[in-house]
Amino acid sequence: MSTTTTSHTPESEGPGRPARLIQNESTTEIPVHLLFRDETEPVAVPLKPAVVGRRQGTGEQPRLRRPARPEPRPAARVDPELAERPARVVPGSAGVLAGACGVAGCVATSWWAGVLPPLAVQALELPVRAGAGLGLAQWAAFAGSGALGLFGFGGLARGRTGRAWVLGLFGRYRGTVRRTGLMWVNPLLLRRRVDVRLRHWRSETMPATDRSGVALRVVVLVVWRVRDTARAVLGVEDHESYLRECVEAGLVRVPMAVPGSGKGVVEVAGDALTRLVAAEVAPVGVEVFAVHPVRVEYAPEVAAAMNRRRIAALDAQHRASVLTSVVDSVEDTVTRLTVRGLVDLDDYERKALVKDLTVAFCAGRGENGP
Repeated sequence: MSTTTTSHTPESEGPGRPARLIQNESTTEIPVHLLFRDETEPVAVPLKPAVVGRRQGTGEQPRLRRPARPEPRPAARVDPELAERPARVVPGSAGVLAGACGVAGCVATSWWAGVLPPLAVQALELPVRAGAGLGLAQWAAFAGSGALGLFGFGGLARGRTGRAWVLGLFGRYRGTVRRTGLMWVNPLLLRRRVDVRLRHWRSETMPATDRSGVALRVVVLVVWRVRDTARAVLGVEDHESYLRECVEAGLVRVPMAVPGSGKGVVEVAGDALTRLVAAEVAPVGVEVFAVHPVRVEYAPEVAAAMNRRRIAALDAQHRASVLTSVVDSVEDTVTRLTVRGLVDLDDYERKALVKDLTVAFCAGRGENGP
């Protein structure tokens, strides 16, 4: 059982401070009335430090609180209902037939009204007939035949391999056409052509860094294609610009391999960049297959310094290899001389021989070196 001892100080016994104080081992002083206070008496509780925390009554030392982990960055999202679906189209023969019927109706109405030119009547071998003129019935027949002809010929479209049509009506997505050949599409629908072939893009010089934070300039080759035409056209303003910006942002986040690194290091950096860019552009319907760095070089402001550093490293490596070769040669020479009994050397003579051989070998390597 631990006890608390009181120490009487001259200041506590004086008339100015009649209250007796208890002084602990540190410099903090606790008034006695706080130890024997009533439980119902409200006492102001001092604020605890925000950076430390401990459990009272356990003797645990104060410790720093761990900072809260940053929340993960939310991924890009597109309207979940916006997904590619096939549009309803009609074979082109139906459109041609409808257009021909409309033209034939206009010709027949003109002959009925008597306004068909005589040359056309003779060419078509129609009987000569005195028309009744353009009345309400004739104008209605003209309108119907003309509308049928315009809809028939105006909706004809030609689908190509590797191209698709994204159709919309009054701002609403109506489907995608990936068919090839002649077909008929409602002429009231808005058509947007999308290239769905496998494409590649060689970027311009982009800034990047290595693991040490040294500035680099990188040119990458991106192999990609449009997987979901609806999201690529309607989910983002320009999917090609979005892809370029994602590649540039990925180069900032993924450290690149410095010039002269091994092939495996470059492949690891390319794989990491490919996964990052593919995850960024997947919500907008773009599929990325590979992001290959094709040229990596130092930035102009650090190129000269890194070149001097590389030359110094090569020179140091060369000097180390020369020194190792000289030491091995000297050791082999001295060992062979002493083992064969050609010379009998004491310590002083051995040191002198080693010194002379080292100087001779170093001079010879220096003259024969690059």
